[in-house]
Amino acid sequence: MDAVDVAFADLMSPERVVPRAVLEADFPSHAGAMTMTWHLTAADENRGERHRTDVPPGIGQAVHEAGIASSPANPASSVEATG
Repeated sequence: MDAVDVAFADLMSPERVVPRAVLEADFPSHAGAMTMTWHLTAADENRGERHRTDVPPGIGQAVHEAGIASSPANPASSVEATG
């Protein structure tokens, strides 16, 4: 059974979001801790640049891109100030 625990490693709203995901998997090549850094821009705060580090070796580029595509369509909405 696969599981993912995600927490914010860094958050500088609204310019940068850094989630760190700890992946537990039946296959060791799919397990580990992965960090993604999203740099959001005022011109296109829904997309921006996304970088990944420490991706487990069993997770290929296409699989990872599909996972990112299934992430919230608007990451900026996750970091907007409230109150």
